[in-house]
Amino acid sequence: MTIELDGVSMRRDGVDFLRGVSLRVEPGGFNILLGPTLSGKTTLLRMMAGLEKPDSGRVLDDGKDVTGTPVQQRGVAMVYQQFINYPSMSVFENIASPLKVAGMSRGEIDRRVKDVSDLLKLGPMLKRKPAELSGGQQQRTALARALVKGAGLVLLDEPLANLDYKLREELRNELPRLFADTGSTVVYATAEPAEALLLGGHTAALHEGGITQYGPTHEVYRTPVDLVTAATFSDPPINVANVTKRGGEFVMDDTVTWRVGAVHQRIADGEYRLGFRAHHLNLGAGGEHAISLEGAVTIAEISGSETFVHLDLGRHQWICQAHGVHRLDVGQMVTVSVNPERFMLFKPDGGRIE
Repeated sequence: MTIELDGVSMRRDGVDFLRGVSLRVEPGGFNILLGPTLSGKTTLLRMMAGLEKPDSGRVLDDGKDVTGTPVQQRGVAMVYQQFINYPSMSVFENIASPLKVAGMSRGEIDRRVKDVSDLLKLGPMLKRKPAELSGGQQQRTALARALVKGAGLVLLDEPLANLDYKLREELRNELPRLFADTGSTVVYATAEPAEALLLGGHTAALHEGGITQYGPTHEVYRTPVDLVTAATFSDPPINVANVTKRGGEFVMDDTVTWRVGAVHQRIADGEYRLGFRAHHLNLGAGGEHAISLEGAVTIAEISGSETFVHLDLGRHQWICQAHGVHRLDVGQMVTVSVNPERFMLFKPDGGRIE
Protein backbone atom coordinates (compact mmCIF):
# COMPACT_ATOMS: atom_id res chain seq x y z
CA MET A 1 0.00 0.00 0.00
CA THR A 2 1.20 3.49 -0.87
CA ILE A 3 -0.03 6.17 1.53
CA GLU A 4 0.52 9.80 0.61
CA LEU A 5 -0.27 13.10 2.30
CA ASP A 6 -0.74 16.01 -0.08
CA GLY A 7 -0.43 19.39 1.62
CA VAL A 8 -2.50 18.46 4.68
CA SER A 9 -3.09 21.07 7.38
CA MET A 10 -5.03 21.08 10.62
CA ARG A 11 -5.70 23.92 13.04
CA ARG A 12 -7.53 23.61 16.36
CA ASP A 13 -8.24 26.36 18.91
CA GLY A 14 -5.82 28.70 17.20
CA VAL A 15 -2.98 26.13 17.20
CA ASP A 16 -1.47 24.62 14.04
CA PHE A 17 -1.29 20.87 14.55
CA LEU A 18 -0.10 20.31 10.98
CA ARG A 19 1.20 22.86 8.48
CA GLY A 20 1.00 21.91 4.80
CA VAL A 21 2.52 18.45 5.24
CA SER A 22 3.32 16.49 2.09
CA LEU A 23 4.74 13.00 2.50
CA ARG A 24 4.78 9.82 0.45
CA VAL A 25 5.94 7.02 2.71
CA GLU A 26 7.99 4.10 1.43
CA PRO A 27 5.47 1.44 0.33
CA GLY A 28 5.94 -1.99 1.91
CA GLY A 29 8.67 -0.58 4.14
CA PHE A 30 9.31 0.66 7.67
CA ASN A 31 8.70 4.39 8.01
CA ILE A 32 9.40 6.42 11.15
CA LEU A 33 7.86 9.70 12.29
CA LEU A 34 10.46 11.24 14.60
CA GLY A 35 9.80 14.30 16.71
CA PRO A 36 9.21 15.57 20.24
CA THR A 37 5.84 15.79 21.96
CA LEU A 38 3.39 18.07 20.07
CA SER A 39 5.37 17.89 16.84
CA GLY A 40 2.38 16.30 15.04
CA LYS A 41 3.20 12.58 15.03
CA THR A 42 -0.08 11.26 16.45
CA THR A 43 -2.16 13.68 14.37
CA LEU A 44 -0.46 12.42 11.20
CA LEU A 45 -1.09 8.80 12.16
CA ARG A 46 -4.75 9.47 12.91
CA MET A 47 -5.09 11.25 9.57
CA MET A 48 -3.52 8.30 7.75
CA ALA A 49 -5.94 5.98 9.55
CA GLY A 50 -9.00 8.05 8.68
CA LEU A 51 -9.69 9.02 12.29
CA GLU A 52 -9.01 12.71 11.58
CA LYS A 53 -9.87 14.80 8.53
CA PRO A 54 -7.54 17.63 7.46
CA ASP A 55 -8.80 21.18 7.16
CA SER A 56 -7.08 21.30 3.78
CA GLY A 57 -5.10 18.91 1.61
CA ARG A 58 -5.69 15.26 0.70
CA VAL A 59 -4.87 11.75 1.91
CA LEU A 60 -4.19 9.33 -0.95
CA ASP A 61 -4.22 5.52 -0.76
CA ASP A 62 -2.57 3.97 -3.84
CA GLY A 63 -3.38 7.20 -5.66
CA LYS A 64 -7.05 7.22 -4.61
CA ASP A 65 -8.33 10.15 -2.56
CA VAL A 66 -9.54 8.67 0.76
CA THR A 67 -9.62 11.94 2.72
CA GLY A 68 -13.20 11.51 3.90
CA THR A 69 -13.30 7.72 3.97
CA PRO A 70 -14.04 6.40 7.50
CA VAL A 71 -11.55 4.11 9.19
CA GLN A 72 -13.95 1.13 9.00
CA GLN A 73 -13.62 1.15 5.22
CA ARG A 74 -9.82 1.32 5.20
CA GLY A 75 -7.28 -1.52 5.32
CA VAL A 76 -5.58 -0.08 8.39
CA ALA A 77 -4.41 -1.44 11.74
CA MET A 78 -3.25 0.83 14.57
CA VAL A 79 -1.47 0.19 17.87
CA TYR A 80 -1.27 2.92 20.49
CA GLN A 81 1.24 3.72 23.24
CA GLN A 82 -1.50 2.89 25.74
CA PHE A 83 -2.16 -0.65 24.53
CA ILE A 84 -5.82 -1.58 24.34
CA ASN A 85 -7.11 -5.13 24.88
CA TYR A 86 -10.60 -6.37 25.70
CA PRO A 87 -10.42 -7.34 29.40
CA SER A 88 -13.23 -9.93 29.26
CA MET A 89 -11.68 -11.81 26.33
CA SER A 90 -8.83 -14.29 26.32
CA VAL A 91 -5.62 -13.53 24.45
CA PHE A 92 -6.84 -15.78 21.64
CA GLU A 93 -10.16 -13.93 21.43
CA ASN A 94 -8.42 -10.54 21.50
CA ILE A 95 -6.16 -11.47 18.60
CA ALA A 96 -8.99 -13.13 16.66
CA SER A 97 -11.50 -10.28 17.13
CA PRO A 98 -10.83 -8.43 13.82
CA LEU A 99 -10.95 -11.72 11.91
CA LYS A 100 -14.35 -12.58 13.40
CA VAL A 101 -15.66 -9.16 12.43
CA ALA A 102 -14.42 -9.83 8.88
CA GLY A 103 -16.41 -13.08 8.82
CA MET A 104 -13.52 -15.50 8.39
CA SER A 105 -13.98 -19.21 8.91
CA ARG A 106 -12.99 -20.79 12.24
CA GLY A 107 -10.23 -22.79 10.57
CA GLU A 108 -8.68 -19.70 8.97
CA ILE A 109 -8.94 -17.79 12.26
CA ASP A 110 -7.23 -20.61 14.16
CA ARG A 111 -4.41 -20.78 11.60
CA ARG A 112 -3.77 -17.04 11.56
CA VAL A 113 -3.88 -16.67 15.35
CA LYS A 114 -1.48 -19.60 15.78
CA ASP A 115 0.99 -18.15 13.25
CA VAL A 116 1.06 -14.69 14.77
CA SER A 117 1.07 -15.91 18.39
CA ASP A 118 4.04 -18.17 17.63
CA LEU A 119 5.81 -15.21 16.04
CA LEU A 120 5.25 -13.05 19.13
CA LYS A 121 5.82 -15.88 21.62
CA LEU A 122 2.25 -15.76 22.91
CA GLY A 123 1.38 -19.41 22.30
CA PRO A 124 1.36 -20.52 25.98
CA MET A 125 -0.81 -17.53 26.95
CA LEU A 126 -3.71 -17.80 24.50
CA LYS A 127 -6.18 -18.90 27.18
CA ARG A 128 -5.26 -16.16 29.65
CA LYS A 129 -7.09 -12.87 30.17
CA PRO A 130 -5.21 -9.56 29.75
CA ALA A 131 -5.21 -9.01 33.55
CA GLU A 132 -3.09 -12.15 33.89
CA LEU A 133 -0.40 -10.82 31.56
CA SER A 134 2.62 -8.61 32.09
CA GLY A 135 2.73 -5.21 30.41
CA GLY A 136 4.99 -6.57 27.70
CA GLN A 137 2.69 -9.52 27.02
CA GLN A 138 -0.31 -7.19 26.78
CA GLN A 139 1.51 -5.02 24.27
CA ARG A 140 2.47 -8.12 22.28
CA THR A 141 -1.21 -9.07 22.23
CA ALA A 142 -2.11 -5.66 20.82
CA LEU A 143 0.63 -6.02 18.21
CA ALA A 144 -0.60 -9.51 17.33
CA ARG A 145 -4.11 -8.15 16.74
CA ALA A 146 -2.64 -5.60 14.31
CA LEU A 147 -0.51 -8.20 12.53
CA VAL A 148 -3.20 -10.85 12.21
CA LYS A 149 -5.43 -8.57 10.11
CA GLY A 150 -2.90 -8.55 7.32
CA ALA A 151 -3.62 -4.86 6.91
CA GLY A 152 -1.95 -3.01 4.08
CA LEU A 153 -1.12 -0.12 6.43
CA VAL A 154 0.03 -0.61 10.04
CA LEU A 155 0.31 2.49 12.24
CA LEU A 156 2.27 2.26 15.50
CA ASP A 157 2.07 5.22 17.89
CA GLU A 158 5.06 4.91 20.28
CA PRO A 159 4.02 1.31 21.03
CA LEU A 160 7.05 0.49 23.19
CA ALA A 161 7.19 3.65 25.32
CA ASN A 162 5.60 2.10 28.42
CA LEU A 163 7.58 -1.15 28.44
CA ASP A 164 10.58 -1.95 30.59
CA TYR A 165 14.02 -1.45 29.07
CA LYS A 166 14.85 -5.09 28.37
CA LEU A 167 11.57 -5.86 26.60
CA ARG A 168 11.69 -2.57 24.71
CA GLU A 169 15.13 -3.43 23.33
CA GLU A 170 13.98 -6.93 22.40
CA LEU A 171 10.91 -5.72 20.51
CA ARG A 172 12.85 -2.93 18.79
CA ASN A 173 15.06 -5.58 17.24
CA GLU A 174 12.11 -7.81 16.36
CA LEU A 175 9.64 -5.33 14.86
CA PRO A 176 11.31 -4.72 11.47
CA ARG A 177 11.71 -8.47 11.06
CA LEU A 178 8.10 -9.13 12.06
CA PHE A 179 6.80 -6.85 9.33
CA ALA A 180 9.44 -7.60 6.70
CA ASP A 181 7.55 -10.51 5.16
CA THR A 182 4.01 -9.13 5.48
CA GLY A 183 4.22 -6.63 2.63
CA SER A 184 2.51 -4.08 4.88
CA THR A 185 3.49 -0.43 4.88
CA VAL A 186 4.45 0.39 8.48
CA VAL A 187 4.50 3.90 9.97
CA TYR A 188 6.03 4.08 13.45
CA ALA A 189 5.96 7.22 15.61
CA THR A 190 8.68 7.82 18.19
CA ALA A 191 10.26 10.68 20.12
CA GLU A 192 13.57 8.81 20.53
CA PRO A 193 16.37 9.30 17.96
CA ALA A 194 18.12 6.14 19.16
CA GLU A 195 14.96 4.13 18.49
CA ALA A 196 14.73 5.52 14.95
CA LEU A 197 18.34 4.50 14.28
CA LEU A 198 17.75 1.00 15.62
CA LEU A 199 14.62 0.51 13.53
CA GLY A 200 16.20 1.80 10.31
CA GLY A 201 13.98 2.16 7.25
CA HIS A 202 13.03 5.72 6.31
CA THR A 203 12.53 8.61 8.73
CA ALA A 204 10.50 11.82 8.55
CA ALA A 205 11.76 14.43 11.03
CA LEU A 206 8.93 16.55 12.45
CA HIS A 207 9.01 19.99 14.02
CA GLU A 208 5.97 22.00 15.12
CA GLY A 209 3.56 20.34 12.72
CA GLY A 210 5.85 20.27 9.69
CA ILE A 211 8.25 17.76 8.14
CA THR A 212 11.76 19.12 7.85
CA GLN A 213 13.31 16.11 6.09
CA TYR A 214 12.39 12.61 4.88
CA GLY A 215 14.72 9.92 3.63
CA PRO A 216 16.67 6.81 4.61
CA THR A 217 17.07 6.96 8.39
CA HIS A 218 20.86 6.94 8.53
CA GLU A 219 21.04 9.56 5.77
CA VAL A 220 18.75 11.93 7.69
CA TYR A 221 20.87 11.35 10.81
CA ARG A 222 24.24 11.88 9.13
CA THR A 223 23.32 14.70 6.75
CA PRO A 224 20.47 16.76 8.23
CA VAL A 225 19.32 19.52 5.92
CA ASP A 226 19.14 22.10 8.70
CA LEU A 227 19.87 22.72 12.35
CA VAL A 228 16.28 21.95 13.37
CA THR A 229 16.53 18.46 11.86
CA ALA A 230 19.93 17.92 13.43
CA ALA A 231 18.47 18.86 16.82
CA THR A 232 15.44 16.61 16.29
CA PHE A 233 17.78 13.71 15.57
CA SER A 234 20.10 14.28 18.54
CA ASP A 235 19.75 12.85 22.04
CA PRO A 236 21.44 14.20 24.17
CA PRO A 237 20.69 17.63 22.65
CA ILE A 238 23.05 18.81 19.93
CA ASN A 239 25.84 21.18 20.95
CA VAL A 240 25.78 24.52 19.08
CA ALA A 241 27.95 27.62 18.86
CA ASN A 242 28.22 30.81 16.81
CA VAL A 243 31.37 31.11 14.70
CA THR A 244 32.90 33.60 12.28
CA LYS A 245 34.79 32.77 9.10
CA ARG A 246 37.71 35.10 8.49
CA GLY A 247 39.73 34.15 5.47
CA GLY A 248 41.28 30.76 6.09
CA GLU A 249 40.13 30.47 9.71
CA PHE A 250 37.01 29.93 11.78
CA VAL A 251 36.87 31.87 15.05
CA MET A 252 34.75 30.97 18.08
CA ASP A 253 34.45 33.17 21.18
CA ASP A 254 37.05 35.56 19.67
CA THR A 255 39.83 33.31 20.94
CA VAL A 256 39.39 29.75 19.65
CA THR A 257 40.49 29.35 16.02
CA TRP A 258 40.99 26.52 13.56
CA ARG A 259 41.76 26.31 9.87
CA VAL A 260 38.92 26.13 7.37
CA GLY A 261 38.69 22.67 5.84
CA ALA A 262 38.73 22.12 2.08
CA VAL A 263 34.94 21.61 1.93
CA HIS A 264 34.30 25.15 3.28
CA GLN A 265 37.07 27.07 1.52
CA ARG A 266 34.67 28.70 -0.94
CA ILE A 267 32.01 29.96 1.47
CA ALA A 268 31.94 33.69 2.14
CA ASP A 269 33.42 35.27 5.24
CA GLY A 270 30.78 36.00 7.87
CA GLU A 271 28.73 34.60 10.72
CA TYR A 272 27.68 30.94 10.89
CA ARG A 273 26.44 28.38 13.38
CA LEU A 274 28.01 25.04 14.01
CA GLY A 275 26.61 21.92 15.61
CA PHE A 276 28.03 18.63 16.76
CA ARG A 277 26.69 15.73 18.76
CA ALA A 278 27.51 14.98 22.39
CA HIS A 279 29.50 11.82 21.63
CA HIS A 280 31.88 13.88 19.46
CA LEU A 281 32.94 15.96 22.50
CA ASN A 282 35.68 14.21 24.48
CA LEU A 283 36.89 14.59 28.04
CA GLY A 284 40.52 15.66 28.07
CA ALA A 285 42.77 17.31 25.49
CA GLY A 286 42.60 15.94 21.97
CA GLY A 287 45.18 15.35 19.25
CA GLU A 288 46.99 17.96 17.18
CA HIS A 289 43.92 18.81 15.09
CA ALA A 290 41.46 18.96 17.99
CA ILE A 291 40.10 22.09 19.65
CA SER A 292 40.41 22.08 23.44
CA LEU A 293 38.34 24.20 25.84
CA GLU A 294 37.76 24.42 29.58
CA GLY A 295 34.35 24.30 31.20
CA ALA A 296 32.70 23.87 34.58
CA VAL A 297 30.71 20.73 35.31
CA THR A 298 27.07 21.54 36.09
CA ILE A 299 25.96 17.92 36.41
CA ALA A 300 27.41 14.49 35.60
CA GLU A 301 24.84 11.75 34.93
CA ILE A 302 26.20 8.20 35.05
CA SER A 303 24.12 5.86 32.90
CA GLY A 304 25.43 2.32 32.68
CA SER A 305 28.76 2.46 30.85
CA GLU A 306 28.44 6.13 29.86
CA THR A 307 28.59 9.48 31.63
CA PHE A 308 26.68 12.53 30.37
CA VAL A 309 28.68 15.56 31.48
CA HIS A 310 26.83 18.89 31.29
CA LEU A 311 29.25 21.80 30.95
CA ASP A 312 29.15 25.56 31.34
CA LEU A 313 31.67 27.10 28.95
CA GLY A 314 30.56 30.69 29.47
CA ARG A 315 28.83 31.44 26.18
CA HIS A 316 27.89 27.81 25.59
CA GLN A 317 26.15 25.06 27.51
CA TRP A 318 27.37 21.78 26.05
CA ILE A 319 26.97 18.09 26.83
CA CYS A 320 29.75 15.53 26.59
CA GLN A 321 28.76 11.88 26.22
CA ALA A 322 31.83 10.15 27.62
CA HIS A 323 32.40 6.42 27.55
CA GLY A 324 32.95 4.90 30.97
CA VAL A 325 32.11 6.02 34.50
CA HIS A 326 33.47 9.46 35.40
CA ARG A 327 32.77 10.78 38.88
CA LEU A 328 32.93 14.55 38.56
CA ASP A 329 31.94 17.21 41.09
CA VAL A 330 29.62 20.11 40.31
CA GLY A 331 31.75 23.15 39.60
CA GLN A 332 34.84 21.10 38.77
CA MET A 333 36.81 22.51 35.83
CA VAL A 334 37.53 20.01 33.07
CA THR A 335 39.15 20.13 29.65
CA VAL A 336 37.13 18.92 26.70
CA SER A 337 38.08 18.58 23.05
CA VAL A 338 36.45 18.08 19.68
CA ASN A 339 37.77 17.49 16.18
CA PRO A 340 36.56 20.25 13.78
CA GLU A 341 35.92 17.55 11.17
CA ARG A 342 32.91 16.55 13.32
CA PHE A 343 31.31 19.99 12.99
CA MET A 344 28.18 20.48 10.92
CA LEU A 345 28.07 24.05 9.60
CA PHE A 346 24.81 25.99 9.21
CA LYS A 347 23.76 29.37 7.90
CA PRO A 348 22.48 31.92 10.42
CA ASP A 349 18.91 30.90 9.47
CA GLY A 350 19.74 27.24 10.22
CA GLY A 351 20.15 25.87 6.68
CA ARG A 352 22.92 23.31 6.25
CA ILE A 353 26.10 24.26 4.41
CA GLU A 354 27.58 21.30 2.57
